[in-house]
Amino acid sequence: MTSSEKVVETVIAGNYAEMETEGKSKDIKSKVSNFFWHGGSVYDAWFSCASNQVAQVLLTLPYSFSQLGMMSGILFQLFYGLMGSWTAYIISVLYVEYRTRKEREKVDFRNHVIQWFEVLDGLLGKHWRNVGLAFNCTFLLFGSVIQLIACASNIYYINDNLDKRTWTYIFGACCATTVFIPSFHNYRIWSFLGLVMTTYTAWYLTVASLLHGQVEGVMHSGPTKLVLYFTGATNILYTFGGHAVTVEIMHAMWKPQKFKAIYLLATLYVLTLTLPSAAAVYWAFGDMLLNHSNAFSLLPRSPFRDMAVVLMLIHQFITFGFACTPLYFVWEKAIGMHECKSLCKRAAARLPVVIPIWFLAIVFPFFGPINSTVGSLLVSFTVYIIPALAHIFTFRSASARENAVNQPSKYVGRWVGTCIINIFIVVWVLIVGFGFGGWASMINFVHQIDTFGLFTKCYQCPPQLPPSSSPPNFFNATAPLPPPTANLTHPHRP
Repeated sequence: MTSSEKVVETVIAGNYAEMETEGKSKDIKSKVSNFFWHGGSVYDAWFSCASNQVAQVLLTLPYSFSQLGMMSGILFQLFYGLMGSWTAYIISVLYVEYRTRKEREKVDFRNHVIQWFEVLDGLLGKHWRNVGLAFNCTFLLFGSVIQLIACASNIYYINDNLDKRTWTYIFGACCATTVFIPSFHNYRIWSFLGLVMTTYTAWYLTVASLLHGQVEGVMHSGPTKLVLYFTGATNILYTFGGHAVTVEIMHAMWKPQKFKAIYLLATLYVLTLTLPSAAAVYWAFGDMLLNHSNAFSLLPRSPFRDMAVVLMLIHQFITFGFACTPLYFVWEKAIGMHECKSLCKRAAARLPVVIPIWFLAIVFPFFGPINSTVGSLLVSFTVYIIPALAHIFTFRSASARENAVNQPSKYVGRWVGTCIINIFIVVWVLIVGFGFGGWASMINFVHQIDTFGLFTKCYQCPPQLPPSSSPPNFFNATAPLPPPTANLTHPHRP
């Protein structure tokens, strides 16, 4: 097969009849529905990637800065942002390779959503499929759990009449409504709104912290201990590991082969949100963040903060759907409902997926520390080590490299440079992310269990204070709520 024939095959990948709408007459209702509901463009994919990447971690990054220190916090964000963009690119290359091979065999994906474990199965066999499926599903399961925990943690700063566990019950029921969203193809308006919401929240955190100014006697002592340092680093690893849903986002595109640089562009935008907000909050509050994993807890109550909380709640609902939708697909395929055309039947079949997520969010409500644990034990393999190794083994033979749909760019050193980068990622993440990060995050996570216990009713809730006669103002520099009595980040202290 000539290279021109390969290009033609690549271009037609994903150009399906039910996705393409050009040239068809439609009434106004259909056009409006398609505008808000049916998204498959490059812009839709960018919004999905950016919106999914920066969610509740925006509120925990200042906590990570207090563990890492300002300079290390900035450098790790840049480093892991670049590393995440590379592995997202690698995943996109493997997806296009798999899909093109299958379409040459006349396989029809019109009623089937391709997932990462199927890409591994088609390219490398069932053992890779099983490993990829286990890590991917476990990560997405706990990713959904984290969004649910974040919902309860955030709403508490608006209404503390109910404890966080009760709020988890309520938001678990709300998030269960995501079973009615068929696929990532239908997240167009939600992705756009989600990014607008996190943009507002990030700049609220930045401006509010700068106007608040530094608290009296502020200290910036980080990094002080290896446990804290690697716990903070793995939270940032988790932050830029949101590309576990890359395959599903690509499959929702009309032209999946155009995905290549989308995740990098999304990451560059996300860095304009995460770097200023985390740096500003850490500058203002310093070591106080060590006992406040949610940045909202340190900023004074105001209409602006309440607006940020509400917007983050809505966005966490959207991100819950992003993390849970691939799990819905896996479950549908397991019970034979994936190609069912009835939305209501598919929604009913998906409901059992939400139950373990709901339960785990109640068992482990440790907002902040759970991010680092998931980052070190699951994200490290799911979106860094496995994709890099899969690319190496898929194109290990000369014939596979010669016939590859996507040839590596000369700017990364062609095949040799690509292999070196992949090996570096595997070694780095295995040692620093999984090894040191796993050790540190597990020590911290176990300490949360020892301090608060499982099923804790209100994690990191401050003592209830009598209501103030007048609510604080956005520009009010009053002292924040007192920290909890337990020292959450120094496991050696009682």
